[in-house]
Amino acid sequence: MKKFILSMACLGLSLTAYAQNEKDSVKLDQYGIKVDRKPLITEERNGILVMESKDSEYKIWFDIRVHVDAATFWGQDKDYDPIGDGGSIRRARFAVKGQVTPKWYGEVDVNFANGVVELKDAIVRYTGFSDWELQAGNFKENFQLSRNTSSRYQPLMERPMMANTLGPSRSMGVNAKYQKKWLFASYGLFFHAVEDAETRTYVEDNNKDYGRKEGLAHTAKVVFQPLYKNSDASLHIGTAVSRREPSTDVDPGEYGGVRISSRNATSINRKKYLDTDVIPNVDYSLFSTYELAGHYKAFRFETAYVQDNVYILDSAPSTQDKSTKIFRGAYVMASYVLFGGKHNYDYGGAKFNQITRGRSWGDIEIAARYDYMDLNSGGIYGGSGENYTFGVNYYASKNVRFSLNYQYSNNDRYANGKGKLYVGHDVYGNPTKDPSQVTESNGKAGVDYNMLSARIQIDF
Repeated sequence: MKKFILSMACLGLSLTAYAQNEKDSVKLDQYGIKVDRKPLITEERNGILVMESKDSEYKIWFDIRVHVDAATFWGQDKDYDPIGDGGSIRRARFAVKGQVTPKWYGEVDVNFANGVVELKDAIVRYTGFSDWELQAGNFKENFQLSRNTSSRYQPLMERPMMANTLGPSRSMGVNAKYQKKWLFASYGLFFHAVEDAETRTYVEDNNKDYGRKEGLAHTAKVVFQPLYKNSDASLHIGTAVSRREPSTDVDPGEYGGVRISSRNATSINRKKYLDTDVIPNVDYSLFSTYELAGHYKAFRFETAYVQDNVYILDSAPSTQDKSTKIFRGAYVMASYVLFGGKHNYDYGGAKFNQITRGRSWGDIEIAARYDYMDLNSGGIYGGSGENYTFGVNYYASKNVRFSLNYQYSNNDRYANGKGKLYVGHDVYGNPTKDPSQVTESNGKAGVDYNMLSARIQIDF
């Protein structure tokens, strides 16, 4: 009897242990279905919180970015439109990124800056092919170096005007990328951008009310990277092209047209001095760029030229000038890390990455850039402008950065923001918004001003 009781007790304990193990390994999801349970290892990696399974097949992390800016302006003609000093939440980004299998990656990135919700990235990526990567969703097209380099790793607070204006940014589509040793190549097929509620409404209205196609874009890029074996240096020789039909992410009344506009490389001054207004009856636009960049330890340089050819439909009204409109932009930039740090280049992305700090207390970087853009062409006067920008960055840690920028902006007489801004004086000495009435000589008309801006940046 004692043996029986003892045997039953052992059996009971065994069943309890089994049930406990099953309870620990099996859980129910939100639909009440049993799912596997894997413990995750949580740790900080390069300033980012990462949760990863023991077999390293599953990994998830958060990528949060907050940039707080302030700027003051001076030096513009007293008769011209005043520029208001101010501040802004330049970025308040929250992203969830996950490596769900060794070959599959997903990401959602949303911006909440200044109370406006805007989708940045929504990505599905497959890396199961040797040296190839396939990607679908809403993301940056591989076109221009400065645009593709993250805002976290820009030596100056804002990108050059041409990077934000002449060429694609984020769009919804699919992309194939090849990278091996000295060669980076990419091709993508894209539709409209998915950004905020307004652009989404435009896309839906154009579709449901008018049956308009979304407009296809083809973007291809090739980069030669001859110094791929050198960790202390890089050389980036790239070219890209993008053929784009008019998109539906515009007001339905502007469909079939293209508008090119830009601020003078600052988010605080909201005036768009350079603005072509809507160019109607566009068949397609053809963007092309040529870029040269590289680094050697603490030194980094970039230069690029971009051209946008806008082709007018042959069936456009006879009053429309059918000649091709050509808009241009260029920049040259250099930076240097002062206290033993160095720059880093991402060969897989053909762009620059986070710097390596040289001291335990951080490092300091100095940077300078000249950029230019011309939106005057074939009877369209969107204005031209140039910026001289100088910056100092203090990298306190992997996560914290302080930036101070000085910028001088000089615009021509046609940079009147679609006729809304003063650009000179008429024969009576009165301020005028009409370039044809301006009496100042070339180089004297147009808005020019100085800006001092600062940023506190935290990324984690």
